[in-house]
Amino acid sequence: MIKIGAHMPISHGFEKVPELTVEIGGNCFQIFPHSPRTWSAKMPTKKTCDLFRSMMEKYQIDYEGAFCHTGYLINLASPNDENWKKSVQLLLLEGRICEALGIKYLNVHPGSHTGAGEEFGFKRIITAINEFLSGTKNVVLLLENVSPKGGNIGYNFDQIKRIIDSSIDPSRLGITYDTCHGFDAGYDITTKDAVRRLLDEIDSKIGLEKLRMIHLNDSKAPLGRPTDRHENIGKGFIGEKGFKVFLSFEEIRRVAWILETPGDEVEHAQDIAKVKEILGLM
Repeated sequence: MIKIGAHMPISHGFEKVPELTVEIGGNCFQIFPHSPRTWSAKMPTKKTCDLFRSMMEKYQIDYEGAFCHTGYLINLASPNDENWKKSVQLLLLEGRICEALGIKYLNVHPGSHTGAGEEFGFKRIITAINEFLSGTKNVVLLLENVSPKGGNIGYNFDQIKRIIDSSIDPSRLGITYDTCHGFDAGYDITTKDAVRRLLDEIDSKIGLEKLRMIHLNDSKAPLGRPTDRHENIGKGFIGEKGFKVFLSFEEIRRVAWILETPGDEVEHAQDIAKVKEILGLM
């Protein structure tokens, strides 16, 4: 059975997420552990955590399909000392929120050096991740491939491999593959040969066993143009035919698919239905 879902709101509480996920036709989800545009976050109460776990069981959501995504302000490569320290502190708190909820996976963009240079950025990212690994116990940090723009680090697998290999515990690091970001970076997924090359590169440099989530997003921009503009499934340059090819691979089907497409739950339900239609499941 495929695992498919979307990034879900937490405005009604963590405990409401499993129900909302099922309502849109999903069986997995991604959430922010707090309001993503602020530096502040607080630990959920025991009552909230217990209720969340109860709803996970009621709606039969597997914890292997439950993901958190770090807040927007976090930049682990920031050359600004204050912002970097705040980023590390917030990442640690987000990890502890995940632990309290029983969520195993926390997704993060490696960061942007904002002009300070890649070497500087790598050192900051690796230091930050090692602090996270030392300060948490069970959470697996998923490094997401990013669009090659704005000083971003992590837009190819050599960069992601370097971060993983430099960490104090590579076993607690995995990866998320974002189809829009990859398309921005020149990774085509619209032909079988191209998808096979992508999977072979992931396997040879990182290991396919570390691929834990796919952000399933179409792209408003053509291949190799780094704009980071997500589009609804089938309406962008990857298109229905491209996703039909991409999703036909067993290595892709064993991983959870999370939509980060434009719109709210209504549009996400439509996108999930579109994916199922592409797969011949509707």
